[in-house]
Amino acid sequence: MDFNTLEFECTDHVGWLTLNRADRLNALSMEMVHELRRFFGSLDERLDVRILVVKGSGRAFCAGFDVSGLADGMAVMEADANMPKGAVTYGHMVQRIMNDLIMKIRQAPQPVIAAVRGPAVGGGFTLSMACDIRIASENARFQAANIRIGYTGADMGSSYFLPRLIGLSRAAEYMYTGRVLDAPTAERIGFISRMVADGQLEDAAREMASDMLKATPLGLRLTKELLNINIDAPSLMAAVQLEAGGQLLCGMSEDAGEAIKAAYFEKRSPRYQDK
Repeated sequence: MDFNTLEFECTDHVGWLTLNRADRLNALSMEMVHELRRFFGSLDERLDVRILVVKGSGRAFCAGFDVSGLADGMAVMEADANMPKGAVTYGHMVQRIMNDLIMKIRQAPQPVIAAVRGPAVGGGFTLSMACDIRIASENARFQAANIRIGYTGADMGSSYFLPRLIGLSRAAEYMYTGRVLDAPTAERIGFISRMVADGQLEDAAREMASDMLKATPLGLRLTKELLNINIDAPSLMAAVQLEAGGQLLCGMSEDAGEAIKAAYFEKRSPRYQDK
């Protein structure tokens, strides 16, 4: 899969996706958004990728939406006879595309780790929240920046994610004011899993991914699926019934037998076949 704004490589079942617009602090152009949608939409068929790490090139994770490209996008739309006209229509189309990207990230079967260096603001803030886990360098900073430029602080699912991560009161504070959430505070209040020195960011993500690889591939995928469903489960009974189905399904796999044999009888690392 060829990209202009992204780089991707997979080593030992860990995929590394890099937002690659360092000259624009990896701001989201429409081209990047389309490429991200295409990439995340392909992950159902990439079972060789068991864990995905998302990071930015250079000194930033993602500086939000690149407003410098809006005029070009409007011009393209106006020139296309098959497209409806007007700024409101174009804006609505862009929002639908951005929302679809967030859903594709959440629906990816692989656990997704955001390795955040520097700013993750606006759309970049929500992009980090759409990932399952956030690890950040000491210089990372997060911000619901749109509230300060005439828009709402709620964007691309941030009003869904943030209260679930840090509680309603803290979420309201950062979304209403656009205050910067620095890395030490983000670690203290549980927004990120871990803060590390800047030079250790990729190593910390690699270490976490390595621990996840000890799980069976199916068990890992089902754990993500069950977490996503059960965070909004209507009852404990609904949650435990779904979990029971996942356990039964995993127990019938060949990899479960391999895991038990390796751990309890042969005292070695398991060799999973995703079967």
